Amino acid sequence: MKDLRIVFMGTPDFAVPSLSILVENGYNVVGVITTTDKFGGRGKKKLLESPVKKYALAKNIPVLQPKNLKNEEFLASLAALKPNLQVVVAFRMLPKSVWALPAYGTFNLHGSLLPKYRGAAPINWAVIKGETETGVTSFFLKQEIDTGDMILQEKLPIGPDDTAGEVHDRMMMLGAEVVLKTVRMIESDDYQLLKQDDTLATKAPKIFHESCEIDFCQTSEEVHNFIRGLSPYPAAWTTLAGKKLKILRTTLSTADPSRDPGTIFLHEGCLLAATQEGNIELLEVQLQGRKRMRAADFINGYSTLLTPIATGKN
Repeated sequence: MKDLRIVFMGTPDFAVPSLSILVENGYNVVGVITTTDKFGGRGKKKLLESPVKKYALAKNIPVLQPKNLKNEEFLASLAALKPNLQVVVAFRMLPKSVWALPAYGTFNLHGSLLPKYRGAAPINWAVIKGETETGVTSFFLKQEIDTGDMILQEKLPIGPDDTAGEVHDRMMMLGAEVVLKTVRMIESDDYQLLKQDDTLATKAPKIFHESCEIDFCQTSEEVHNFIRGLSPYPAAWTTLAGKKLKILRTTLSTADPSRDPGTIFLHEGCLLAATQEGNIELLEVQLQGRKRMRAADFINGYSTLLTPIATGKN
């Protein structure tokens, strides 16, 4: 068995269970690398620490927060920790001077069944594309992003109404288990690497707010998948009576009324939006300047906005 000295790299909530499971199982995590503190909150006046940093400090694990991963002072500090294995979960692209440092390598946990959905937003794109399953993959890093040899892969089902947020939360826990299994495999030198088939690769690029406007001139299923794939963040949106309306949860509807694509209207007590060939039912929405609310509450408070107005792209 190898005597591991682990450096963990990660930033958001998604990474915390993976760090926690290593600590709770007695592994020697000698340091944590995370993002620099950022100002946030109301007025962006409060200095915010990453969830990974908060956990590490609570466990008295040394924390490094480099602005530049190629900085010589940071590289010296990292080397001083004498890591022989590095674990990366929801961090950023590493230079070779960092990922090639440990004797046993650096592995990353990616939120897809590689080589599918390489990139920054694998969960969102899997849902948007209507996949019925996704998963997590641990793989050793190399220079090209998300292309390294795979160590372990486990699948996760996606339900027809699951949002990206719900898949994220389940994947977060599955990912932690895969991180622990991967570390144990490396510790005992009991694993076989599997090369990725680049001919099967698909992309999952970063999603920007501007690209989240709903195109209702698609099938109901495509619109439904787009909305749930962006929920709760960054959230799919359209416009209603000149105001931005985020649509956060929908379901497919069998209602008959035909309207122009993008029309948001009431039918038998339900809030519907017309698509290219039918309707979807809106279950949770958020009007600009207001809180997220159920459709029934929106109908009670804003029914005057629900005139036959075409919204979205036509």
